[in-house]
Amino acid sequence: MLHFYSLMFILAFGLGYFIMAKIFKIDGVDEKYLEPFFTYTLIGTILGARLGHVIFYQPELFKEDFLSVFLPISTKGGLHFTGFSGLASHGAAIAVIATTLYYSFRIIKKNPLWVYDRIGIVVASGGAFVRMGNFFNSEIIGKQVDPTSPFALLFPQQSSEYGVTIPRYPTQLFEAFGYVCLFILLWFLYRKTDKKYQQGWLFGLFFIILWAIRFFVEFLKEPQGDEFISFAGLNTGQILSIPFMIAGAVIMIISKKYKLPKAETV
Repeated sequence: MLHFYSLMFILAFGLGYFIMAKIFKIDGVDEKYLEPFFTYTLIGTILGARLGHVIFYQPELFKEDFLSVFLPISTKGGLHFTGFSGLASHGAAIAVIATTLYYSFRIIKKNPLWVYDRIGIVVASGGAFVRMGNFFNSEIIGKQVDPTSPFALLFPQQSSEYGVTIPRYPTQLFEAFGYVCLFILLWFLYRKTDKKYQQGWLFGLFFIILWAIRFFVEFLKEPQGDEFISFAGLNTGQILSIPFMIAGAVIMIISKKYKLPKAETV
């Protein structure tokens, strides 16, 4: 069986490695810093995303299937491979921020905001692949929609009720499209403007737009597992996105203090 989510996850990191290699070349950064960057980002993404999902959406796994929290396997009904699944972007964001701090101070020895600016470009491209994986696996499906709607789509794997397939919003595609547009915007600003010299500005913008996309698309999604928190009609994903958007705005404001001379990018 082909696990599309796992395949898209691998493609996301493959593309991310290629993009970051190009960025390092443009900025004149030694290639020796690329591999540790990739390693720390990979570890932070997988562990953070998995723990984030379990904590916020499936806390029962800590008791019922502990190994599945950290490994792509399940012991329920016998040991079997599940692939990469049940990953939460909010958890990944927190963990990658933490691992990047270590990478910035101990390895590349640069202002973390400089690194975060470039991570945002990579993550925007990778996020599109991850959501495509969700789409192919019929995961994170949208709410029911009128069959005559131009957005109505059938998800045979998980959308049936009494043998009848229910038309739903393809929310995965909405998010993927948003992330592609975000990547194009960030790449343009990085290559064609002076914003890359204002350390943190690109990352702050990335945070605001990325989590705004997530926030608004959530209105069209079905609930994911047990909602850990909900308030005023907002679900867990939306509530968790709000502090990230606020953080993005704060980072954009303080980035004015960390401008580099135009001749200095490394």
